[in-house]
Amino acid sequence: MLLARAANCQIANAPSPNHFDHRAATWDADPVKRARALAVATGIRNQVPISPQMRALEYGCGTGLLSFALQAQLAHLALADSSQGMLSVLDEKIAVQRIGSMHPMRLDLLTDPLPPQRYDLIYTLMTFHHVRDTDALLRSLYRLLASPGYLCVADLDSEDGAFHGQGFDGHEGFDRGVLATKAEAAGFREPAFTTVFTMTRGDGSTPTEYPIFLMVARK
Repeated sequence: MLLARAANCQIANAPSPNHFDHRAATWDADPVKRARALAVATGIRNQVPISPQMRALEYGCGTGLLSFALQAQLAHLALADSSQGMLSVLDEKIAVQRIGSMHPMRLDLLTDPLPPQRYDLIYTLMTFHHVRDTDALLRSLYRLLASPGYLCVADLDSEDGAFHGQGFDGHEGFDRGVLATKAEAAGFREPAFTTVFTMTRGDGSTPTEYPIFLMVARK
């Protein structure tokens, strides 16, 4: 368990295996995932006045690709995920690079108590479409955000379900207007969207492009 690294955040529940546990060891080997994280990091830096005084939270951090791209500009980063496999890989990476500002913790905001800390910046990458109750997630993120503070959500635009294929029980991307309305209902102000990356899937002459948006909202 990595709970000892999460300052003052004690999660009593033992993590259960999930789909991402089995993908953790090879996650960083995908060049598209690495390029996507770098593009989202650039988008965040371009739209949020990041400073070394900020405390940040990445929710759904996986192996921390996005946070590694931002950590040099931030004083304290909490990295939360529900996958113990992802957190184990992340913990090893932090130890190898001897980074003292990054602190992993196991956390599922739909089932676990909120940690006591509040953060100046919260960001997520390709996490929202895996969460069925995005309204509840947005409300929890609003409570975790300091005021003033920034929420950055990077995820898929609406698609026809082909991105994950048959059997996926999450969201088939998001309509930007609908997500903006949900964010405002949770209390966030001025949600704004940009396209920060495009993923391409499929062989042949007509591959499918999947835009990745970045929503930046304020508290």
